[in-house]
Amino acid sequence: MPMTMTQKILAAHAGLPEVRAGQLIQAKVDLVLGNDITAPVAIREFYGAGFDTISDPDKIVLVMDHFAPSKDILAAENCKICRDFARKYEIKHFYDVGVMGIEHAFLPEQGLVAPGECVVGADSHTCTYGGLGAFSTGYGSTDMAASMITGETWFKVPEAIQVKLTGALRPGVSGKDVILHLIGLIGVDGALYQSLEYTGDGVASLSMDARLTIANMSIEAGAKNGIFPVDAVTEAYLKGRVSRPYTVYEPDPDAVYVRTVEIDLSALEPTVAFPHLVENARPIGEVGEVEIQQVIIGSCTNGWLSDMQAAAEILAGKKIHPNVRCIIIPATQQIYLTCIERGYAKIFVEAGCAVSTPTCGPCLGGHMGVLAAGERCVATTNRNFVGRMGHVGSEVYLASAQVAAASAITGKISDPRVV
Repeated sequence: MPMTMTQKILAAHAGLPEVRAGQLIQAKVDLVLGNDITAPVAIREFYGAGFDTISDPDKIVLVMDHFAPSKDILAAENCKICRDFARKYEIKHFYDVGVMGIEHAFLPEQGLVAPGECVVGADSHTCTYGGLGAFSTGYGSTDMAASMITGETWFKVPEAIQVKLTGALRPGVSGKDVILHLIGLIGVDGALYQSLEYTGDGVASLSMDARLTIANMSIEAGAKNGIFPVDAVTEAYLKGRVSRPYTVYEPDPDAVYVRTVEIDLSALEPTVAFPHLVENARPIGEVGEVEIQQVIIGSCTNGWLSDMQAAAEILAGKKIHPNVRCIIIPATQQIYLTCIERGYAKIFVEAGCAVSTPTCGPCLGGHMGVLAAGERCVATTNRNFVGRMGHVGSEVYLASAQVAAASAITGKISDPRVV
């Protein structure tokens, strides 16, 4: 029977010649991911169930990125649980303060994910790795414990939505605008437990950072995963990062999709998602006058080097508005180092920005930028729910690094093409 790209990967990992949408399968996983919030829960479940062995320590990745460097005693204790577990079971892919990065940017950078692989993680944005042609999805900490023990997990095979991309993005428009536009079209539950499979000649024009951003936020439309085809852009990114063999999968020509959504990339504008749902997407021309008090440029969604470059180009020679706090968080140590080498960090500091070691902190209202009542923030993060970044009376507006940087200068949500 014809299969989509996702279905082919799942069939291979389940050891089956084919799978169909809705089928329940048991599949082997290539990588199990946890962080300093979710992994401690999984570790407690692991010990609580009486287990003392893991399936394969080389297939477990633990990244201390959410509340690290530790913001309080509880965060410190959670990190210690992970450190002790990693030492006991000789988990080589354990990444702590000083060597880690925000997990979903860090794993691709380190070559820990390759096309055709099946990656699961106790974090909803694990779907990021679909940008590399892998099947990747988030799940719960109890599931993580089970996968560490067995090397497997179960899935219901998803149906698929085809997102056909044509044309190419214009200057000032990014992958973040693509996914915000898509979610604005189909809604936050528009792809509920379905695979978003990105196709079309427009894919070739998208950078790897753009693809990873789009795959990352596929979960914000309710998707089980988002996935891109493997092409020359993918292969160029993998060169020097991944040396192990991997399998490239393509959908069958007659693969079944429940619907097709077409997007002309050349027609897109910078886009902003208003509170308190990601589907509240508006093109920049319809935003109006929205004063802000904080800007966050970073996260697993938009802490890429291309985001740092875009922000630096806009901020060079400028000053942050006196009523705005601008916090910039490169997603990995390598990105941070490159920002220093290229002079971006100097631009940020001279503009009046705070520049941080990699952390998820402000994205989930944890630290490094918690909002007070009545404050508004333009953030390159991925969620803008009530209270997501602090007080329930605060507001988060999601946008690209370009929009965020421009807004930091003007003190209100602004079009980066005219600042």
